[in-house]
Amino acid sequence: MADRERGGAFFVAGTSPEEIFTPEDFTDEHKMIAKTTLDFVEGEVLPVADQLEHQDWELTQRLLRKAGELGLLASDVPEAYEGLALDKVSSSLIGEAMSHAGSFALSHGAHVGIGSLPIIFFGTDEQKKKYLPDLASGAKFAAYALTEPGSGSDALGARTTAKLSADGKSYILNGQKQYITNSAFADVFIVYAKIDGEHFSAFIVERGYPGVSTGPEEKKMGIKASSTRPLILEDVHVPVENLLGEKGRGHVIAFNILNIGRYKLAVGAVGGSKVALQTAVKYAKTREQFKQPIANFPLIQGKIADMQTKLFVAETIAYRTTGAIDAALTEVDLTGEKGGQVAAKAIAEFAIECSINKVFGSEMLDFVVDEGVQIHGGAGFIQDYPIERMYRDSRINRIFEGTNEINRLLIPGTLLKMAMKGEVALLQAAGQVQSELLGMIEPADEQAPLGKEVHAVEMTRKLFLAVGGMAVQTYGQKIEREQEVLANLADIGIALYAMESVLLRAQKAAQSNKGDAALQSDMVQLFVAQTFPQVELLARDTVAVMQEGDDLKMSLAMVRKLTKYTPTNTVALKRRIAKRVLEAEQYLA
Repeated sequence: MADRERGGAFFVAGTSPEEIFTPEDFTDEHKMIAKTTLDFVEGEVLPVADQLEHQDWELTQRLLRKAGELGLLASDVPEAYEGLALDKVSSSLIGEAMSHAGSFALSHGAHVGIGSLPIIFFGTDEQKKKYLPDLASGAKFAAYALTEPGSGSDALGARTTAKLSADGKSYILNGQKQYITNSAFADVFIVYAKIDGEHFSAFIVERGYPGVSTGPEEKKMGIKASSTRPLILEDVHVPVENLLGEKGRGHVIAFNILNIGRYKLAVGAVGGSKVALQTAVKYAKTREQFKQPIANFPLIQGKIADMQTKLFVAETIAYRTTGAIDAALTEVDLTGEKGGQVAAKAIAEFAIECSINKVFGSEMLDFVVDEGVQIHGGAGFIQDYPIERMYRDSRINRIFEGTNEINRLLIPGTLLKMAMKGEVALLQAAGQVQSELLGMIEPADEQAPLGKEVHAVEMTRKLFLAVGGMAVQTYGQKIEREQEVLANLADIGIALYAMESVLLRAQKAAQSNKGDAALQSDMVQLFVAQTFPQVELLARDTVAVMQEGDDLKMSLAMVRKLTKYTPTNTVALKRRIAKRVLEAEQYLA
């Protein structure tokens, strides 16, 4: 069996282009699935988008049932329970294409993702037989109820309680959940509660159980085509057989499902950004000022080039991660009642990459729609133009599936835990870098194709290891209190994964003659030229937190040693990239 990428391994060693999955590797089946979804969106959803924005939940349900008829709700459901059991790239492509439908995509995503996956991964055979066929077909819809008025990021602080009934046949649930997607029409809720106020556990709760109700629709800034209501539980008797997973192990389910939600959110951000970019480009070509289209102006072209490039990066890391998860799943036995838990464990290996995708993807989407509004000028502030809705809809992505602040803390925190378990040779790699820094650092081979970029990626890896090692030595077990340091390390790690991923994709495209190698090369050069100086600043700021005096001077000299970089002509790159995008009037890769 060929070697595959290992979760978190990119921090300590480079990867070859052949090892990563890229969009150029999509099969004909993958492309067909994406086209089927996009045809559904364009033919069924977009014509009624205004009705959906006005919260016609009956229409939402009809559309979801149509999606079910096409198999678009069944991708992750095992075949034994009337699903399609597609690979994760396929289910991601469905999610990306569905995001062209605006916030209707959240109704779909919450149902097939966080609503159904807990049962798929952690349900008993009886639970799967009872619920999954209906969830796969659209006969029933699902929702996920974790957040409470007093517990968001601190999910384990939930106050909803579960108490075993006197006859031992049911758990009695009391409490209130908040911001629950699909709550207007969901038939099945995955609810987290503490048994006896102590053991955090998950339950399958049906809307029809006495005591289950929902509050009024929240008046949201955006994502108006998605239902968001409180879920109220008043002495709800839930059969004991509806305990999901083990008593007191609800956190295992919650955290594993969040991993999947994070990389799926990034994929959705990619799809939404493609629509926003196309919308902005077409407007720029038709809007005239000073007797010419504004697309002719270099500053507008610069915005388009930056939007295209950041989108290229987000797409690349999203499918690199998804492909790596698929490869990991091929190594494990997914049959039998514990197959779902085995799958969840395999996906959890890439928890760091999932958090990176969530942060980068959501911030990329915000950047793209913000620049889209700017390109529209005053029209971008008017509801008659679709970019206005995209701008409002995008903002939530930095909040749900774990805030970006929480995910930034998780990236180095999870890496340290993996290192302590021996899953990533982090400390050994950090020690090796300390030794290397005593000698000469080979300069970039600027004559080789993307030579500067290869060097920048490797220096970023060394910087992360050097500064991260310094942080561990400085703070030890108390490092978790140093949130600013952890966030800086996370941003260096995000930059490393992003730069390496697009570099490998471009190298792979050049070797295989798949994809637009020239355009990809330009985008890699632009992204690295913009990102590597940020890495240097992050490293300088971080060592300044930990040291002073002569020690600080020595560390800053180390940073300078690793960040020597000849500036790139980014203006020429942006003009070439923008020219290609304007000609195509859409995202290119």
